[in-house]
Amino acid sequence: MPARPLSDDTLQLIDAVRAALLEAGEVEEKRMFGCHVFMVNGKLCLGVEGDELLVRLPPDTHTAVAETPGVRPLSSKGLMDGYFYISPAAYATRAQWQHWIAAALAFNPLAKATRKKAAGGDGAPARSPEESAPRTSRLRKTAKTPTSTKATPRPPARKHSVFDDDA
Repeated sequence: MPARPLSDDTLQLIDAVRAALLEAGEVEEKRMFGCHVFMVNGKLCLGVEGDELLVRLPPDTHTAVAETPGVRPLSSKGLMDGYFYISPAAYATRAQWQHWIAAALAFNPLAKATRKKAAGGDGAPARSPEESAPRTSRLRKTAKTPTSTKATPRPPARKHSVFDDDA
């Protein structure tokens, strides 16, 4: 089944995370946990699912962070301590946004990297270098062709709250 197209809000949030990681080192984008995630230096750091931001923080801060309004753990079973979904209300101001990005980037050098599976070590056939290479997401907006010859004005694209002024 093909993946559903991402909403404009989700694409804008992905772009905002991408922009925040411009100087973060080696950044790779892929799909994990049903999210568009950003791997920084080979470790999951941030992600986007719908209008929520996924952050990876120190597992020993899990209980305190989970009590923050607008924050929910990735797993309710306690299997993924340190991974949180941040709702738009919890990153609505530029200061809140920068807090979550900075916290995830600060933990990244300390985070454990996912161990690579040995090729063929699990009984599966060895994969070619092309199959083993990380997939980089190439999100592209495509213009819709109007169904009639009469042009209908498009409403202005809604901007995500990250882009609002902090007046």
